[in-house]
Amino acid sequence: MSTKREEEKRNQAQNALEKNGAIVKISIRNITDLRLVMHRNQRPIYFISASPFNLLGIDDWVGSFKIISYFESFEGRHPNVFVPSKIPGFEPKSIEDINNHLLQHPEAIDYITRRGGRPAALFLMFDEKTEALCQELGMEVWHSTAKLRQRCDNKIETVRIGNKVGVRSVPNTLGPARTYQELLSSAIKAGLGADLVVQTAFGDSGRTTFFIASEDDYNLHAEKIAAESELKIMKRIKCRSATIEACATSSGTFVSPLMTEIIGKPELTPYKGGWAGNEIFAGAFSEEIRVRARDMTTRLGDQLFREGYRGCFNVDLLVDLENNEVYLGELNPRISGASSLPNQAAFAYADAPLMLFHIMEFLRMDHQIDVKELNDRWSCKEFVDSWSQVIIKWTEDSNEIVTRPPATGIYRMAPDGKMFFDRYDYRRKGIESDEEAFFQRFTGPGDSLKKGRDLGALMLRGRMMDDEFKLNERTHKWIEFLKSCYASKPTPETQCDKA
Repeated sequence: MSTKREEEKRNQAQNALEKNGAIVKISIRNITDLRLVMHRNQRPIYFISASPFNLLGIDDWVGSFKIISYFESFEGRHPNVFVPSKIPGFEPKSIEDINNHLLQHPEAIDYITRRGGRPAALFLMFDEKTEALCQELGMEVWHSTAKLRQRCDNKIETVRIGNKVGVRSVPNTLGPARTYQELLSSAIKAGLGADLVVQTAFGDSGRTTFFIASEDDYNLHAEKIAAESELKIMKRIKCRSATIEACATSSGTFVSPLMTEIIGKPELTPYKGGWAGNEIFAGAFSEEIRVRARDMTTRLGDQLFREGYRGCFNVDLLVDLENNEVYLGELNPRISGASSLPNQAAFAYADAPLMLFHIMEFLRMDHQIDVKELNDRWSCKEFVDSWSQVIIKWTEDSNEIVTRPPATGIYRMAPDGKMFFDRYDYRRKGIESDEEAFFQRFTGPGDSLKKGRDLGALMLRGRMMDDEFKLNERTHKWIEFLKSCYASKPTPETQCDKA
């Protein structure tokens, strides 16, 4: 157990560096200061989640950064990932369930306690129970409160937040739709027409986004739609989806380059309108659209900060193909599925990943970094390299158990088109050419194989879509190959049903 004096030294080191034998308080004024402070960090910081995917590689930048994961992606070979043993009977229904389970797992508690210090926790998703469990463990949650995050995550509230700062959503109206007639009446009054998109206040992966052009469409989802007291009812537009990661701090809002979104591809997800991945490349959008997107994101970030929110957030945007208007789609006040891509992009390696600014804010260190200078630099094409990522879901109707999954690491495509596992690695930057891919496994031996299950994340150099924004041939081959690497057997229940 650490002594009181050792604890004081750690606390002092957290906000100071040693220079010529004297302790000098650090004020972060530039990227050099930030990188040095993060490298010398001694305070235990944990990312607790189902998988390390979202913050993969941040441990290279931040001292004493560890990941506590539910899924074993790396077979015990990642130096900074701890995976406690599975407890029989636990069947999570959400990421919050997983995080709360990990915070109560005896092995995870022992791991945190043994490392000592004043632990801090980062999450992809969390709730008020998570906050209470962290308090019991003496862990500080380095996010805005679950209550505030939930309010900002509400799609109805997102419209209102955007309206405050002149960031427009797709033409819409807010209200109930207990019948198709009520939905149509509200839409016509708002001038939206009869071809509509309806969203509930909460939900992800397209499971609570409904495309309704007739009463039959409405009836398919009537139970879910009618149960909501308030819905976001939008005019359906022909659009391209885009996304952007940012970080709201007391220095201002840091904004990463604009990315494309890979949405609703049936090869990747069974959910129509469901997020499946992203691309980051210099020519993804015109300069006019990129400028507007950055401005919208900055205004949203500044407004979030005024409302008490701090740290990383994600904004989904919709670009109307008929008039080039850019609309606010969704606001995700948290680390997101897209976070891993910009955190490992060229601009991040040249300066710093966005996650470092998030940690800087919650370390409560004095910082006055020139936000405009960084944002202007990151908007230059020279700071944007070309990478893509997708999350591969199991899309077949089945109920089986995985017996042999593909390993995490670098895979290669030979000149004859044959694909194979080449070598173990736990970082995307291990990719050496366009013929290689990094696959991080989520679903492992003994896990269920059901429709909608996340198998893993695939990362490639270059694009995964063509100029028509359809998955290209190379991507199809990688998806088919990696799915074929999963061997499984029927569950006992399935075998009984067949008998």
